[in-house]
Amino acid sequence: VQLQASGGGLVQAGGSLKLSCTATARAGSTYELAWFREAPGKGREFVSMISSSGGSTAYADSVKGRFTISRDNAKNVGYLQMSNLSPADTAVYYCAANSVVRGTIPLRFPSGHVDYWGKGTQVTVSS
Repeated sequence: VQLQASGGGLVQAGGSLKLSCTATARAGSTYELAWFREAPGKGREFVSMISSSGGSTAYADSVKGRFTISRDNAKNVGYLQMSNLSPADTAVYYCAANSVVRGTIPLRFPSGHVDYWGKGTQVTVSS
């Protein structure tokens, strides 16, 4: 799976941005998607994830209620709608994917298990 994130930019505090993650995968393959972020001087942290069907989602406590993850499987695109942004959300945002393999535990992103990484997109929130 190849991933390309886009949609980052500069926004004022309280504003919104929508990130996109375009995936290129083998026909018939299924995969879960997630978003991580890395702020200056900090490690990469989990933000949100979504199952291959889109039926299950999860969020880090720091973004719960403000961010919404979704996906359009017909277009092979995942999204992260970010609202009520604060300067603490400033970071490079990365999309990630895990292949769905029968018999393995699903949605292991928070433990750091990632099969594929995309290049990041910068989000800067000004105060």
